[in-house]
Amino acid sequence: MNTNFLQTPIEYLKGVGPNRADLLKKELGIHTFQDLINLFPNRYLDRTRYYKISELQKTNAEVQLIGKITHIKTVEQKRGKRLVATFADESGKMELVWFRGIKWIRENLKINDPYVIFGRANWFNDHFSMPHPEMELQEEHEKSLRSAMQAVYPSTEKLNSRGITNRVIIKLMEQLFVESKNNFAESLSNTILNSLKLLPKKEALFNIHFPKDATLLARAQYRLKFEELFYIQLQLLRKNLVHKSKIKGYPFTKVGEYFNTFYSEHLPFQLTTAQKRVIKEIRKDVGSNAQMNRLLQGDVGSGKTIVAFMSMIIGIDNGFQACLMAPTEILSVQHYNSLLDWCNKLKISISILTGSTTTSNRREIHENLENGSLQILVGTHALLEDKVKFKNLGIAVIDEQHRFGVAQRSKLWQKNKKPPHILVMTATPIPRTLAMSVYGDLDISVIDELPPGRKSIKTVHRFDANRLKVFRFLKEEISKGRQVYIVYPLIEESEALDYKDLMDGYESIVREFPLPEYQISIVHGKMKPADKDFEMDRFVKGETQIMVATTVIEVGVDVPNASVMVIESAERFGLSQLHQLRGRVGRGAEQSYCILMTGHKLTHDARTRLETMVRTNDGFEIAEMDLKLRGPGDLMGTQQSGVLNLRIADIVKDGEILKIARSYAFQTLKEDPALEHPENAPVKHTYSQLAKYRNIWNYIS
Repeated sequence: MNTNFLQTPIEYLKGVGPNRADLLKKELGIHTFQDLINLFPNRYLDRTRYYKISELQKTNAEVQLIGKITHIKTVEQKRGKRLVATFADESGKMELVWFRGIKWIRENLKINDPYVIFGRANWFNDHFSMPHPEMELQEEHEKSLRSAMQAVYPSTEKLNSRGITNRVIIKLMEQLFVESKNNFAESLSNTILNSLKLLPKKEALFNIHFPKDATLLARAQYRLKFEELFYIQLQLLRKNLVHKSKIKGYPFTKVGEYFNTFYSEHLPFQLTTAQKRVIKEIRKDVGSNAQMNRLLQGDVGSGKTIVAFMSMIIGIDNGFQACLMAPTEILSVQHYNSLLDWCNKLKISISILTGSTTTSNRREIHENLENGSLQILVGTHALLEDKVKFKNLGIAVIDEQHRFGVAQRSKLWQKNKKPPHILVMTATPIPRTLAMSVYGDLDISVIDELPPGRKSIKTVHRFDANRLKVFRFLKEEISKGRQVYIVYPLIEESEALDYKDLMDGYESIVREFPLPEYQISIVHGKMKPADKDFEMDRFVKGETQIMVATTVIEVGVDVPNASVMVIESAERFGLSQLHQLRGRVGRGAEQSYCILMTGHKLTHDARTRLETMVRTNDGFEIAEMDLKLRGPGDLMGTQQSGVLNLRIADIVKDGEILKIARSYAFQTLKEDPALEHPENAPVKHTYSQLAKYRNIWNYIS
């Protein structure tokens, strides 16, 4: 079918007109015939069965009957009137009731003509009644396109109140199929259709709106979900391929003295198989002519920093500079300290640049960067300032990238003639399905094992009633020389309440752990940054045994001696937050513990979150569960979610279809990168239409 037909404005469909068009645009975003055909039903009603009145049960179920109206009357009530009709079949009688549109309905009802009615049968005052039934004369019903499974479309209160009911939408959909003669162009290649035994496009569209039976409906849904995910993956993978062919990076041709010396003489521990695999993937990327654009995922404590450092020294071996950017000052100082020791051993020059770097230090850093004597610069957003100019930046590592926008990342590119290689690190495990959609244009590496000698953290759930036992356990751990975190939730809307909870908790802890035997630090959002740093510092140095805090410690505190994390009101935290907090302990060789404290009243979701935390330490399993509980939009924050506008597929439930769609998209581009083969003509055409009329970035923010 001519694509222009599908781009026809919706007001030109028979039965719509300007007023209805206006409502459909505002309420459902339907501007064209294409938008209407892509308005997929949320659910279906089984219209295969016709009940007799004598078979009705007192269950308030939706039922379909055939019978005649024998009598109509108007009944006065406190407010206004209601219209009541007696409806009969050979087995009995019931009432049909209307409270709105009475005049019009009364004029149009036909006495003693056979009707097919559908609605919810209520049992009231010893008889069945049905309010506002859907009604159709039996002869019309038998003529219409209507199928056994009747579609129920997304709607809004406004549409219903203005007369655009589900029945009207079905009528418009029928009209669209009549005008198009169901002649919808195929959008997938024969290879894909045959290989997956998919329904042709026009059959899939017909059976999604007017399914003949449940089997055809399932096949139509599969076909359309596959197609939607296939084109998202095709655009992301193509973007990646274009990126690799067009955007040239600096090829790091050799692995030289810095890397080899570090590997053979200064490795602090044996690398895990996962770390070796990831370093190999990075070496392959930076050795080619293309610019590396890689996402490195790994749980807290899986050893991402050493992988990042080894990638940076490959750049230094090739005569380039490197930088590492982190979202907070605490985190950048931590990275700087862990790299400093290794750099000193290798005689590599390294500096740190943050908001609190003094003016004289800044001047020196700017100078040494431009003359090339400074090899590694660690810092916060301060690295993006225009004054910061590198002599030849070859590789940039960005930590916790979801805290930096795309525009900020591209600023790093502009500091060079060619863009540096980019390695993005995150400790937030991203479920595979989400990673394929949100970061589909980045290559992904995963460190999925912990370094040897790390014991997995034991997690338990305790109710408030067991608090004294928990305190006893904390005293035992402190007597072994360990340190403890006690974290309180912080929710912006109820800051005063949270502050009160924190201070009440702090007072009860001070009573239970008195001076001089115990020293306690406290950190919360109302403190001045300098006071916060002072308290953090005392804890890091081991001068205090307990750190009472709100979630400010979520990212960026590394105290190997801390072995217990107590999370108060754990039911108020999301799964990924609980997992991040737990990752603050277990950094040394000792056994560590995470204690989740809650009251007895828990919602079903809260219970699931706590059970998941107790059952597993696997960040990816936790992220998958988080995705199921919260949905993709919440998980990444709307700005990053990228999966909010799917029309039929569901990123959570359709993970398997997504994997298949990605592999077919990959195969298609591998064999025919420009989509020039005659076989791929429908794919090329659909792809160009998508780019023209509905850009992929509607899906991916």
